[in-house]
Amino acid sequence: MHELSKAPPPRRPNLHVATEGEFQGWRTWIRDSFESHVGPFWHRIEADGSVRSAFRVEKKHLNGSGNVHGGCYMAFADYSLFALASQVLDSRAVTTNFACEFLDAAREGELIECTGDVSRAGGSLIFLRGKMTSGERQLFTFSGTIKRVKRKPQPQPNA
Repeated sequence: MHELSKAPPPRRPNLHVATEGEFQGWRTWIRDSFESHVGPFWHRIEADGSVRSAFRVEKKHLNGSGNVHGGCYMAFADYSLFALASQVLDSRAVTTNFACEFLDAAREGELIECTGDVSRAGGSLIFLRGKMTSGERQLFTFSGTIKRVKRKPQPQPNA
């Protein structure tokens, strides 16, 4: 795993920035043990304000045919939903809807990138769409909805 900074931004305590390697300067969240296990997945905000996420295909991402497993595409797309929404999302959220199309296979060593946009951000729901590519090849398209989740107050012990 890449070396991560020791001082994450105070607003997002689980957001870390790579300090070396291929993804130096890119961000990742470490709060999700599943994503940490299947990733690492990374994202950054581009100069024009758009969000790009990426990962380098490793052997652990492959299915029995030597192509990226469909579940890996879907896990990366779900990660990307939250990266794409990061500029309009200021609280916890969950995925409530996800649809996708598998277009092409990727192999070990390829760099897979994702771009997309927020179609609409309402009071509680954020609608998004994105696409994954490897070089000029389009691999996967998706759309999804995430719902902002209000924190429930912690129960107070009876005094």
